[in-house]
Amino acid sequence: MSDVESELVDRRRQGFESVLATVVRTDGRPPSRPGEKILLDRSGAIAGTLGCSEFDAAARDDAGGFLDTGSPGLRTYRHELGSIEVYLEPYPAEPVLLVLGDTPVGRELLALATRVGFRPVTDAAAAGPGSYAVATDHDDPNLAAVLEQVLGRGPRFVGVMGSRRHTGHHLEDLRRRGVPEEAVASIQSPVGLDLGARSAPEIAVSILAGLLAVRNGAPGGWKA
Repeated sequence: MSDVESELVDRRRQGFESVLATVVRTDGRPPSRPGEKILLDRSGAIAGTLGCSEFDAAARDDAGGFLDTGSPGLRTYRHELGSIEVYLEPYPAEPVLLVLGDTPVGRELLALATRVGFRPVTDAAAAGPGSYAVATDHDDPNLAAVLEQVLGRGPRFVGVMGSRRHTGHHLEDLRRRGVPEEAVASIQSPVGLDLGARSAPEIAVSILAGLLAVRNGAPGGWKA
């Protein structure tokens, strides 16, 4: 594995967005060759080079657009000695999955989340705009306070395990705390797709399947 690819792996592990640009074809005699790589973020180069500062600057200028669309593509960069065709691959930052509750299902979520492109955390302070949060312990007496904190950070999804019979008092507590009804109503409970799950690993899979549906804009099929 090259230094550029190793750096990409490290950045993905840390949850940072990146763009990998690779020379796939040359025309003329540009100061580059097929296989040259550069790793970039929105501010500039992180590792590697496409062969010269002009090519690197052109890829830097394109990096933000590829991260915005999330789709890879080809670009042609020109030099007085020739041109290169470059394939740019965006790697958006992995969304944070906040797992609340030290429960069997919570531990399974932490173990499985990275396999499907989430960055699992257990500290509510790590949740931010666009993050996902799942509370796995509806018996936690401090749950409403934590949910209030999480909802104030602009998450994309918040779910609480358990039927409304078990979670309704937490929702009422949120209302008493002054949390807007729209935010309270956005909480998914029960959480998880209707897969007939029974064991902790199965329930975790059903929850992650639901989160993937949300992330991918698919309808899924939540348990009622």
